[in-house]
Amino acid sequence: MTTELPARVRRGYALGSVATGTFGTVPGLLLLPYLTDEIGIGAALAGVLVFAPKAWDVVLNPVAGRISDRSRHRAGRRRPFLVRAGLALAALFALMFAGPTEPSALAAAWVALAFLACASAYAFFQVPYVAMPAELTLDYAERTRLMTWRVVVLALAILLSGATAPIVAEQLGHTAMGVYVGVVIAIGALGAWWGTRGAPEHPTETAPGTLVDQLRLVGANPDFRAVLLTFVAQAAAIGTVLAGVAYVADDLLDSTAANTFLFVAFVGPALLVTPVWERYAARRGKRSGYTVATGFLVVGMVLLLTAHEGWLVPTYVAAALVGIGYAGAQVFPMAMLPDVAADDAQRSGENRIGVFTGVWTAGETLGLALGPGIFALALAAGGYVSSTSDVTVDQPDGARLAIAVGFSLVPAALTVLSLVLLRGYRLDERLRSADVPR
Repeated sequence: MTTELPARVRRGYALGSVATGTFGTVPGLLLLPYLTDEIGIGAALAGVLVFAPKAWDVVLNPVAGRISDRSRHRAGRRRPFLVRAGLALAALFALMFAGPTEPSALAAAWVALAFLACASAYAFFQVPYVAMPAELTLDYAERTRLMTWRVVVLALAILLSGATAPIVAEQLGHTAMGVYVGVVIAIGALGAWWGTRGAPEHPTETAPGTLVDQLRLVGANPDFRAVLLTFVAQAAAIGTVLAGVAYVADDLLDSTAANTFLFVAFVGPALLVTPVWERYAARRGKRSGYTVATGFLVVGMVLLLTAHEGWLVPTYVAAALVGIGYAGAQVFPMAMLPDVAADDAQRSGENRIGVFTGVWTAGETLGLALGPGIFALALAAGGYVSSTSDVTVDQPDGARLAIAVGFSLVPAALTVLSLVLLRGYRLDERLRSADVPR
């Protein structure tokens, strides 16, 4: 039996991905080049500055999940966090790019502290937001439909923010870009809060015990471990690709417009194939679909190596293949997470959904933070020359090769590893074969 959510709730919930997609994209796309090419920070130190604030979320996200599990607000267990933390994130993001650009030490400290504050606000938005599907519906197929809407909006958010933020930064400066992106984040947060008003909830009792106890029980779930580690490895791979886009456009393709075209090539196909992935899941299951989507990611990432030769069209085709895979690699795991959390709640009679989600989002955030760090290490190994905005540098051959490899083969290797990790997920078969409503 299928219990469908109202279309308004699906669309309203999906609007939250405007905030998550934008914050997940723009720092990974622009923050590293802002530090290396605008402020003049060395590649290795810049990688640390990008990684460390988000690594903080590995600690904070499970705490945010536990807090939201215990919420008893009349507007819903999770919804109030969307508007409060979402608007705080929007304001802090604008401040991150509004600081000084010299001296370099002061500018770097400003960015690091502002990014840490952003990461903290984001934890209290993202964790309750991602936890909501497990309580909005108990139906296996309906969660996939809910995630399909979310991923379509996520792809649009990535396209909007990834394509336009670099243009705003180039034409109006990074301060204006920060304000612009902050407004986009605020729209997404308010939209999700407003759109899910009156939505159904199926909460269970909050589990007793300390946070450490809950984390131990969550970590002991083999299906959760398998899908989480798979998703983290892929988040690191996608983060590495995103971090390389600006460098590929400037140093390999010699085209500022390539920055935007790469995003269009990446996101356009994702918008088209997301409903196809939903139909695939209905016929073959989520794990099977996740495996096929990951295969597209690997092939596309390997072919991104063509950027080293400055070949525009093959690079755009490769980006499109990555986009096809990325759509499925978002739909399936984000639909599998509430399956795992709801299955645990049904079997135990206790609510650990927020803790599951906190650990999940901590892993995702860590993976996306590792991406720029990994790419920065590749730049440093290749001898990349940092500069300030008023200086043009011709990069050595080693740096150009490092950009190409960091943009393609490194994330491809991480994605291949994720396929091995996915083999441990078994819940899909049990849910698909069950005869009771889920």
